[in-house]
Amino acid sequence: MTLANPSHSVASFPSPAETQAEFRAVCDRLREGDNPFFGTAEVSKLQQQLQGIDLEPQVEAEVRIKLTTHLILLGRFAEAVAMIEAIDAQHLVDLSGSHLLLQAIAQLQLAEDQNCIERHAVTSCILPIRPEAVHRLPEPSRQAGDLYQEYLGKHPGDYQVKWLLNLSRMLSGDFPAGVPSQHRLPATSLEPQGDLPMWYDIAPTLQVDAHDLAGGAILDDFDGDGLLDLVSSSWDPCEPLKAFRNDGRGGFEDVSGRWGLDSQLGGLNLMHADFDNDGLLDLLVLRGAWMGQDGRIRNSLLRNDLERPAGRFVDVTAAAGLAYPTYPTQAAAWADFDGDGDLDLYVGNEANKATLMTYGRTGTPYPSQLFRNNSDGTFTDVARLYGVANHRYTKGVAWGDFDNDGDPDLYVSTFDDNRLYRNDGADGFVDVAAEMGVTEPHEASFATWFFDYDNDGDLDIFAADYSAQTPDVLAAYFGTAPPGGRPRIHRNDDHRFTELSSEIGFDRPVLPMGANYGDLDNDGFPDFYLGTGVPDFDALMPNIMYRNDGGRRFQDVTFIGGFGHLQKGHGIAFGDLDNDGDQDLFQQLGGAYPFDRYGNALYENPGSEHAWIVLRLVGRRANRFALGARIHVQGNGPAGEQSFHSVVGSGGSFGGSSLQQELGLGPTSRIDTITILWPGSGTRQVFSGPLDVNHFYQAVEGEPELQILHPKTFRLTPSPTGDHTNNHSGRSKR
Repeated sequence: MTLANPSHSVASFPSPAETQAEFRAVCDRLREGDNPFFGTAEVSKLQQQLQGIDLEPQVEAEVRIKLTTHLILLGRFAEAVAMIEAIDAQHLVDLSGSHLLLQAIAQLQLAEDQNCIERHAVTSCILPIRPEAVHRLPEPSRQAGDLYQEYLGKHPGDYQVKWLLNLSRMLSGDFPAGVPSQHRLPATSLEPQGDLPMWYDIAPTLQVDAHDLAGGAILDDFDGDGLLDLVSSSWDPCEPLKAFRNDGRGGFEDVSGRWGLDSQLGGLNLMHADFDNDGLLDLLVLRGAWMGQDGRIRNSLLRNDLERPAGRFVDVTAAAGLAYPTYPTQAAAWADFDGDGDLDLYVGNEANKATLMTYGRTGTPYPSQLFRNNSDGTFTDVARLYGVANHRYTKGVAWGDFDNDGDPDLYVSTFDDNRLYRNDGADGFVDVAAEMGVTEPHEASFATWFFDYDNDGDLDIFAADYSAQTPDVLAAYFGTAPPGGRPRIHRNDDHRFTELSSEIGFDRPVLPMGANYGDLDNDGFPDFYLGTGVPDFDALMPNIMYRNDGGRRFQDVTFIGGFGHLQKGHGIAFGDLDNDGDQDLFQQLGGAYPFDRYGNALYENPGSEHAWIVLRLVGRRANRFALGARIHVQGNGPAGEQSFHSVVGSGGSFGGSSLQQELGLGPTSRIDTITILWPGSGTRQVFSGPLDVNHFYQAVEGEPELQILHPKTFRLTPSPTGDHTNNHSGRSKR
């Protein structure tokens, strides 16, 4: 189905230059003001205080330390170091050793610039620190370790500083001997567990390691050539979107400008879907999260016109009715909630809780929005009409048919009790979260999704818990694991739910921001990756990978697989970039403050012996990419009958995986049936076998046979040798 009258003339839409000017004004406003992440007004104020009349030593020390902190956050390290030296030279009052921590973090950042970025190796900044990742210029990390050790002499119980001492010594090559025994990490804390081959970050080799702050990531085919491309964003209001086109020869081409995306500045998250059913994937850019009133920046709906005369993405936000009113958000999801064959959009906005501790004030109760697709290129907000305005501080949104009645229900993850809105058709939605037992986590729920983790045909719910404190997360590596802060999995038991986090392997707190699921080893059971961190500059903790052990438990395979990246993790996307039948992993890395930029990662899947198929679905009465379709593959092999379930979607609520279905089949040697329940239309199709495994297939709604596809397979890059110096022009962290 194609929309009735989606005009493709670009005359009525803003030009790239007009769009860039609009967002450049936002950039200037935030940088020149008192925004706690990007603003420079506080620095100017503190500098003026120091230039005024003589200050008492205690007051001067306080002002200088505040100024040093702001300079570090803004990435102005030379000025920060000079300020610290002035504190020492003038023998100003020692404020309980806090200046030691400022000096230490400045040294660690210098060490990162000189080693992880300028002398990048494939295992740089990834725990456990391997020999090739030990800093070649070790002096800054060694000095940081000395400062942390000095601080612990005064504050011996600080787990966060203990962790940073151990980390500094690992990076300088002085671990374990350089850490006093009372502060040393247990030998088993970073020991690899599980059975998984090493994955390597090949982004620098392929020159797709754009250096940004926190942002979104998408891995999908945007130009319709059958190859998956990469798109990422940064929440830096002055930073443009990035796009890398897969050239089908093992490399990527930067097409950010050609595709018209370099005029779109900022964006903490990205979503993709074909909103106008023309067979091309469009983009939604979400802005303003965490920033309260400052975050009332419009989102962008970018229509994909790459195959039309425009040859680029066109900003149709205003024409579609999505530009205003503006609310701060990072959470949205697409689905055909009313079954009419086109995709509708739910945007979860932030409301009702303190906007962020750095603001220290309560946010306005912004409503969430449900935009019904009018099938003519425009949308109407029907959230109040359907009872889903929410009015809570929303951090994640997911659609899924939890009760198997044929229409998608809505899960909303908030900094309050979560909501499960059951879709009752024309009667609207009813919040049944309390009745179904899925309100947890209560205070700080984050990324979320529906998936069938145990392959029983019912959709389960994942919800990330963001309530832990950094010291709690790091204390767990010393053997002291606080009880809170663990991810939740709500298992669907005949349309009611049982919370199972402790029983299935989540035994310690984590701090996940970006998160998504995929299949690491093609065993047919979904695994998931958590991009961890908080904005603070001393919150260095590994990202975490959980492998699904046959639907029984989740195993932490972070260290055995090479996924323990120390940089702050945001958008995560899975997809088969080289058409070899397994999913690769794209991760957007970077923190909240200007100092905390880092290059994106692209992990190449080393492969497994398990079988697979890739399904590309084409809806006719259903939406074109069959978003929300349910798939059941029945196979057979040495282990007997095998049954696998999947739902078509982009995965988690912070990162967008490929919409083609890359399905692992474990030891299956033949496929007996593939059953597809098409969304909206309710069409149920059964494709009977036997069908061969390890093939690409296309399923068209209503056509009786699957079509075998023969995409080109290629290598992304030669096997890593361990050293990839980052000489990319313009990619310096600062």
